[in-house]
Amino acid sequence: MKDNHKTVAEIIPPPPFHMVGDGFRVHNFFPSLPVPGLHGMSPFFLMDYNSKWLLSPSERQRGVGVHPHRGFETVTIAFHGKIAHHDSAGNSGIIGEGDVQWMTAGEGVLHKEYHEKEFSREGGIFQMVQLWVNLPAKFKMTPAKYQAIENKDMGKIILPKNQGIIDIIAGEYNGIKGPAFTFSPMNMFNARLNKNGQADFSFPETFNTGILIVEGEVRINNTVIAPEDNFIYFGKKGTDISMEALKNSTILILSGEPINEPIASYGPFVMNTDDELRKAYEDFHSGKFGYLED
Repeated sequence: MKDNHKTVAEIIPPPPFHMVGDGFRVHNFFPSLPVPGLHGMSPFFLMDYNSKWLLSPSERQRGVGVHPHRGFETVTIAFHGKIAHHDSAGNSGIIGEGDVQWMTAGEGVLHKEYHEKEFSREGGIFQMVQLWVNLPAKFKMTPAKYQAIENKDMGKIILPKNQGIIDIIAGEYNGIKGPAFTFSPMNMFNARLNKNGQADFSFPETFNTGILIVEGEVRINNTVIAPEDNFIYFGKKGTDISMEALKNSTILILSGEPINEPIASYGPFVMNTDDELRKAYEDFHSGKFGYLED
């Protein structure tokens, strides 16, 4: 039988962390790392990973103040701790453990995010991922909107023999669809595998695919061992990925159809041309993104 497993192109340990505001200590896997091929994670443009971090109790809610976005979506996934957020479109809420905030910045929005009040007061382990998902050119200026995706509303696949659970945030797995609306085809899953639990996945060769080992240790395709906090980038050839958890593990799985369009990005904007970037800054400074108190 032909082996149609995807090749593991890179196993990438977490790069040195940097602070985003005073509340997020993140490892940026892409686009900043000079890893061959990793810029090919389109439609996923950026990944900031806040690995497990013990936060001391604080009356002040640490985080990042008001900042603009245009031309893409932010997807924030909480694994430990809670995140509060507000934006200039009037949306606000709390991202609890296992939940997702999917914000379409589109034509422009102001945003701020910080540790939720009670979590900040009590302190504890904090762990999260924020992705920037690029928008196709025809949707760059779509109206801003927000999807609050609680864990209970995600698609669920319960694996047999207590091997674990697959949470489907976006896309489809084994006929079960995730609740997130996306502007281009993609899959985003959280696989929570118990020790010795196994799961198989299949994605088109044309899709860009990578996984983050959020917790635990995983054997991939019966050969490669991927440790905690590492990102695994797959080559295009082949369609299948098999996973076996060597410890209780959580794996974030990303696979999407690339957006084969020019990218012009700077700061909080992801556009297609330099002129569009300049226009984004002009609109921001002239108040067209609305108002949000810091």
